[in-house]
Amino acid sequence: MANEVIVVIGSGGIGVAIARRQGFGKTVLLADFNEKALGAAADGMKAASYAVETQVVDVSSRASVRALADRAAALGNVMQVVNTAGLSPNMAPPQKVLEVDLYGSAVVFEEFERVIAPGGAGLVISSMAGHMMPPLSADREHALAFAPADELLALPFLKEIPNSLVGYMVAKRANHLRVQAAAMTWGARGARVNSISPGIVATPLAQHELNSEIGDGYRAMIAASPSRRMAPPEEIAVAAAYLLGPDAGFITGSDLLIDGGVIAAMRAGKLPVPA
Repeated sequence: MANEVIVVIGSGGIGVAIARRQGFGKTVLLADFNEKALGAAADGMKAASYAVETQVVDVSSRASVRALADRAAALGNVMQVVNTAGLSPNMAPPQKVLEVDLYGSAVVFEEFERVIAPGGAGLVISSMAGHMMPPLSADREHALAFAPADELLALPFLKEIPNSLVGYMVAKRANHLRVQAAAMTWGARGARVNSISPGIVATPLAQHELNSEIGDGYRAMIAASPSRRMAPPEEIAVAAAYLLGPDAGFITGSDLLIDGGVIAAMRAGKLPVPA
């Protein structure tokens, strides 16, 4: 019986929580841009008896993502692919956010479509930010959904992105649209693909944001939301397990918003909608 492989891109809090929940008894191929963080996450899983392989990856490079997909296929049947890689608005200028969060996600969909096994499933960790903006025009949404990944960054309207926050929201909206498009082509291989849009999750990245100049905005979202709290990474991993597993066999091309009600609070006028 062929070995089952689970690929998790991103060794942060959410990525490791999903890898631990999904990977026991299987081969986990854990990938990250940060080699030190990747090694520490892998060592922790190996110490807990997981079978873990690692590979450094830059999702903004097609060659790097292709090498990761090929490595995964060489290890066995690629049954699950989870992409948690991303840059927050406070971490990079607009172009870099688009390269990682928009182009990178699209490239992962395209490259792993080649190797996903029948019955497999893919998942991208997007963001509630993709729900904050109104829909774009039909032609722009169509372009974000269906343009070949290598043409995305050249779309004229992306040259008009004024700042990293808008770039982030557009990238996350594009994640939702790309999932819908990829559902068709992945479906031809007998596989599914979905996204999760978390709100504020208790990870080192969230702590970085809370301690930054935009921290007050984060605290306002928490206070205005019905749940009035952040989520631990394990809550996102529970939802991921459902979407990746057989009980979600009829779910593909969908996004699951897990934000404690932040977007609901915006719709209710309890929070300002980002301009």
